[in-house]
Amino acid sequence: MPRLASWIRGKDEKWFRPFFDRHPDIQVDNAARAPVSPFEMEGLLLTGGPDISEDFLQQPVPDPAVLEKDADPRRDQWEFLAAKEAVERGVPIFGICKGLQVLNVALGGTLLLDIPGHNEPPQRDHDVQPLRYANGAAHQFDKVNSSHHQAIDRLADGWEVEAWCATDDIIEQIRMRDYPFALAVQFHPERGGDRYAPLFADFFTQVREHVTQSSRS
Repeated sequence: MPRLASWIRGKDEKWFRPFFDRHPDIQVDNAARAPVSPFEMEGLLLTGGPDISEDFLQQPVPDPAVLEKDADPRRDQWEFLAAKEAVERGVPIFGICKGLQVLNVALGGTLLLDIPGHNEPPQRDHDVQPLRYANGAAHQFDKVNSSHHQAIDRLADGWEVEAWCATDDIIEQIRMRDYPFALAVQFHPERGGDRYAPLFADFFTQVREHVTQSSRS
């Protein structure tokens, strides 16, 4: 059975469960509940959470007060290691919200540490934020939800932008070039129900294909 590694907060598990239940042939190992080795994973799901700890940011932090106080250095250590190991091995990756930021920072990018207008109550659970997409993006949504106060500033090498917020150009979706499958979004598809199911289905399909190809090599 393919093993999918992730770190999912207890309060977020209810959002992911319907998508996992559709793919019972894939085992999801949650490092928030028990130790998970990133060296044994066949897929990596990086989910939402608090700001990346200051010690893991590859940039100056002029005002530490803008960072959320519930940062989790233990989680950051695991996710940064998992992200780098996944890329090294060509493992399929799907990043969500903080997961997008972790991928960007772990691979050499930087963040805008405090942005306005992307964490208002109506945005959290409703698709109200309009997006603009680059040509060729496989997954496109006219509007998405939004719940974050940080975002990509300098994009890590090897990635390309697939979507921006139509009102302020905040990066909302990225994909790694010349890589089997590495997609990350700044919004929260797990909260959007069936509308976002194709994102998860694509990811799980890539995990299965990775396992099949590895067994042939």
